[in-house]
Amino acid sequence: MASLPHDAADLAALGREWISAWNSHDLERVLAMYAEDSEMTSDGIPALDASGTLRGKDSLRAYWSLALQRLPGLRFELIDIFVSPDSVIVLYQNDRGAKLCEYLRLNDEGKIRQGSANHLVH
Repeated sequence: MASLPHDAADLAALGREWISAWNSHDLERVLAMYAEDSEMTSDGIPALDASGTLRGKDSLRAYWSLALQRLPGLRFELIDIFVSPDSVIVLYQNDRGAKLCEYLRLNDEGKIRQGSANHLVH
């Protein structure tokens, strides 16, 4: 049975909460938004996994815990949010001036099941 699409206002709120959670540096607050079986793809991940994708919340916790330790000044500034029936894209700028898009696909319960950090090509 197909699930109903998520409400656009709820998706936009999730995008704003995602930014706020990261800016709080509270890893458990960030992880609360993710499903247990979530996957995350990023260009920084191949150092840990050649596929560039981490699977499962425990893997995300280990990776992001290290990232937060290494980047104590981490801060994201929201630029815009884009939504579809089952995903949200958060366009933001980090504290180092880089613009990024985070693609976040949700499961039926509204938890992030798939994420992908997308960077500008220079």
